[in-house]
Amino acid sequence: MKKQFKIAGLAVFLIFGSALLLTAAGLSPVATDLERLGMHLYKDKNLSLYQNQSCQTCHHPLAGFADPKNHLDPYVNVVSVGSDGVSLGGRNAPTSAYAGYSPIRYQEANGDWFGGMFWDGRATGDTLGDPLAEQAQGPPLNPVEMALKNKPAVIRVIKAAAYYDLWIKVFGPITNTDDAYDNFGRAVAAYERSRQVTAFSSKFDKAVDQFTNEEIAGWELFETHCSSCHATWVQGEEPEALFTTYGYANIGLPANPAVPSPDLGLGGDLNDESQYGKFKIPTLRNIALTAPYGHNGVFPTLVEMVSFISDSSGFTPDVSGTVSQMVGGLDFNESEINALIAFLNTLTDGY
Repeated sequence: MKKQFKIAGLAVFLIFGSALLLTAAGLSPVATDLERLGMHLYKDKNLSLYQNQSCQTCHHPLAGFADPKNHLDPYVNVVSVGSDGVSLGGRNAPTSAYAGYSPIRYQEANGDWFGGMFWDGRATGDTLGDPLAEQAQGPPLNPVEMALKNKPAVIRVIKAAAYYDLWIKVFGPITNTDDAYDNFGRAVAAYERSRQVTAFSSKFDKAVDQFTNEEIAGWELFETHCSSCHATWVQGEEPEALFTTYGYANIGLPANPAVPSPDLGLGGDLNDESQYGKFKIPTLRNIALTAPYGHNGVFPTLVEMVSFISDSSGFTPDVSGTVSQMVGGLDFNESEINALIAFLNTLTDGY
């Protein structure tokens, strides 16, 4: 029993100890009333059917703003559990950090898609002009997530909350349910864009001059083989590298028996066979905290994920026919895999 306790204690330490990197100096304070209101909404468990789940439940700073239960046991937990304690999501919960730079979904002349929110991009941004705000509107009404019945149910919670005075200060009194629900999405998105969530406070941001030789070697490998999809160059109006282009790709992930298969991703949303199996390219910031990996959580560790990117032979893609040729044949050796992971560890916020 003592041995089991020590192992369990180590697991808890690994998540909370690593998460101290995020909190040792204190999370950055929210800067505006809109961000503060969004923070209250993001953390309000009353916005779920059984008053037990908030946005933060599945997107928590202790797990790089992904699901902490998945992080603690990525071999068993690959999707999030709903407010009812039974229902399961169909995809691995991605981080909510750094999502605010994703543009309204669009297609380039070569046929490639970019932007939008969710793994399949279905929150396009066309309605509110902000994909992140549209994404925030999804979970409270999703029957397998927070599971409230309808928009009026959400608004009743807000009007009864202690932060409703702050809502009135930001938006005025609620007089129209649809407008209020749009403002709910905007406020949550403002919080997710705040420096409390999107911090740019990693070793990569603050101390590249202190990189070890292994981290430097991993960075060089990353620039050569990975940065075309996980961009290390500043683009648009973002202040730092985002480690994604917010594009879509089918990297040939194998099916995971724990989730529905096949998952058509972007192609399913668009009803376009040329996009079948393509999913949003995730940011790699805080990647060391956001296990398991892939839209279906098929790889529980970063070692396994990087090893698959290096050599995907022996795996059968969940969706074939659109698999990218840019991954799976890189043939990194063990030293190179370790160096890449060392570099990826420098992307954890809270340095």
